[in-house]
Amino acid sequence: MSTGPGGPPATAQSEGEVATLVTGHSRQPSLLSLLRSSPIGLIGTGIISLVIVLALISPYIVPHDPIRGNLRTRYKPPGFTGDDGTHLLGTDQLGRDIFSRILVGSRVSVLVGVVAVMIAGTIGVLYGLTSGFLGGRVDGFMMRICDAMLSIPFVIRVVAISGIVGPGLVTLILILGLSGWVTYARVIRGEVLKARENDYVLAAWSIGQRPLWVVLHHILPNVIASAIVLAALQVGITMLAESSLSFLGLGVKPPTVTWGIQLADGKSVINSAWWMTAYPGIAITITVLGVVFLGDWLRDSLDPNVRGRD
Repeated sequence: MSTGPGGPPATAQSEGEVATLVTGHSRQPSLLSLLRSSPIGLIGTGIISLVIVLALISPYIVPHDPIRGNLRTRYKPPGFTGDDGTHLLGTDQLGRDIFSRILVGSRVSVLVGVVAVMIAGTIGVLYGLTSGFLGGRVDGFMMRICDAMLSIPFVIRVVAISGIVGPGLVTLILILGLSGWVTYARVIRGEVLKARENDYVLAAWSIGQRPLWVVLHHILPNVIASAIVLAALQVGITMLAESSLSFLGLGVKPPTVTWGIQLADGKSVINSAWWMTAYPGIAITITVLGVVFLGDWLRDSLDPNVRGRD
């Protein structure tokens, strides 16, 4: 066994290089330590954590029944105090408390955003992995399917699925989940095409590892960061889509409370009862900003190329 001047044995050095090539991983700072040093990440995490907590406990802390109305207190401005107590953010056209409805509406917005993104992300990641790894004609055929999906306008897909399944919460989740997977597929496919040419993947092939093992242990861990960042950003987009569809009457139907339905209720009286649209709109804006901040921080933290420029 030969040694270099003042260096480790050549054999050990070669073994270390091979191990590094095969694993393709290096020790990185923990996400918690990176979060502590990022104001944007802290703000985004704080907003999203607050929204999730409020969504979970909202049925137990609402000051008024979000569904039951009182026509004697309809269109009351913020701060109105009646026989049933104070309405912090005012009331709507049926005398229902705006603040209570915003709290309860957060449950549907969070549920739709998270579940739809999970469905879209799972389908898209598996599709992109398969397409990018197999390559060749299979890859070309699978990408043409993605192109065909993108060629169908979103509204047509919404109407088609609504006509088959019927309007409701499940329909809305299916619409958003089955419409959003193409974005993941195209992004992951591009990452796989780059990752499969890396030295550690070629080293894994050279020592006879099976294709499924290579995909799961060497390619997937190195492209999943892109999927996580994309999912974080897509949650905000999905929540906006849910609000838009509910606003247009193509999403969740009353008496279920969503932020989009609240916007639709107040659109005809926006000049005289501005609080009916202002406060749900603020809730949507803050939540989406929190998701964007969190996604931006995740991108900077999980992408070694971006982090290396800091």
